[in-house]
Amino acid sequence: MENISVDLVIIGSGPAGQKAAIQASKLKKSVVVIEKPSQLGGACLHSGTIPSKTLRAGILDLTQFYLRSFYSKDYKFGEISIGDLTCRLNTVLDAQVIAIERHFKKNHIQLVFGIAQFESAKIVDVKNQEGSITHRIKSEHILIAAGSSPRNPEGIPFDNKYILDSSTLLKMDKLPQSMIVLGGGVVGSEYASFFAALGVEVTVIDKKDHMLPRLDREIGVHLQNGLSEIGLKFLAQKKIKEIGVQDQKAYVICEDGTTQSADVLLYTMGRRANIEELGLENAGISVSSRGYIHTNSLFQTHTPNIYAVGDVIGGASLASTSMEQGRLAALSICNQKTHHFPDIYPLGIYTIPEISCCGYTEEEVKKMGYNYKVGRAYYYEIAASQIYGSNNMGMFKIIFHTDTLEILGVHIVGHQATEVIHIGQVAMSFRSKIDFFIDQVFNYPTYAEGYRIAALNGFNQLGN
Repeated sequence: MENISVDLVIIGSGPAGQKAAIQASKLKKSVVVIEKPSQLGGACLHSGTIPSKTLRAGILDLTQFYLRSFYSKDYKFGEISIGDLTCRLNTVLDAQVIAIERHFKKNHIQLVFGIAQFESAKIVDVKNQEGSITHRIKSEHILIAAGSSPRNPEGIPFDNKYILDSSTLLKMDKLPQSMIVLGGGVVGSEYASFFAALGVEVTVIDKKDHMLPRLDREIGVHLQNGLSEIGLKFLAQKKIKEIGVQDQKAYVICEDGTTQSADVLLYTMGRRANIEELGLENAGISVSSRGYIHTNSLFQTHTPNIYAVGDVIGGASLASTSMEQGRLAALSICNQKTHHFPDIYPLGIYTIPEISCCGYTEEEVKKMGYNYKVGRAYYYEIAASQIYGSNNMGMFKIIFHTDTLEILGVHIVGHQATEVIHIGQVAMSFRSKIDFFIDQVFNYPTYAEGYRIAALNGFNQLGN
């Protein structure tokens, strides 16, 4: 067993752990990062954000999805195999691992592979697969950034062949002809749209009445309607009674008697924090009823020298927000000037087409009793959409206060939404008014000019 003493131990090498480690190292602190074997980069790199977005990019390129509007719907661009997609996936994964290793080496961050477990509030043991302690690390400060994994309830016969979760889906050996997706949230909607774009017969089943119910309703419905045009089916307000496999097909029986079968079933009903193996009780750390670690606004747990960030504390559970949480936690640990986590940040959902939003939804604005108007710009009004072949599927939606003209929310569905949302984010951060977009000159033709079209649409309503 090797004994190590450092200024900071970080459990997890995903986006939150990486940024925290680099920030602390820049402030001249000695840092050790603990990660499970062959998982450098965490779930984000190996089974989450990076693989799913790489899969999406491969599908868009190989199917030439955004060129379909220039050809007949029956035009075939060639057969696509699972090998075509995994080749790109493996190339990106390998490059990302090399990049992380280079960053750690450059910043003198020590990496230890194994399973982390608290011995006490200031000591973390690292165990191998056999359960033997390989390292005992002592530190004045510890940061938990262990991430999350699919929430797979007992009683569902996951077999990694017919019934899959978002991690095992990436290990399929062939493309299915049909797929059931249980859950119309972010993960379910993303993968459902990917496979629908590939021509797979996809059926999404959810207890809600439309996909992506936590978003602005109009945006979620707009996406759902667009996906229906490429063959996706959505079964709303269904509660699951039974899931199983019969005759080499996955099947679902709903409480109302509805039945569906397909080549594979993807279960996407939430995620859980990776805290089971940490031995949190040995460090006096409490968790919520849903299994998330309690922290204050500085990401400090009830044990003052231990911090937690990212998916283990719940909330947005985004790679982007986790990165900033890790950086802010490291600043606090190092007694540096810091600030509270930003109130305004974008949410990106990489469906086909993608969605991104910032600020309040229309439903939230109504509930708060604000006087508001909505400006809209549809992709069929935007020249760039015609040029680049976005199938006219998309819209900008800007919500603003009718009295102050302050922008309350920006919601975009369509090609390049996750890129152009940052214009709205910056405008909201500076408390800009809706006429800000009207008075600016935008490059033409671009998707970004959708802001000006939507602003004019909304502003013109004020006189009515």
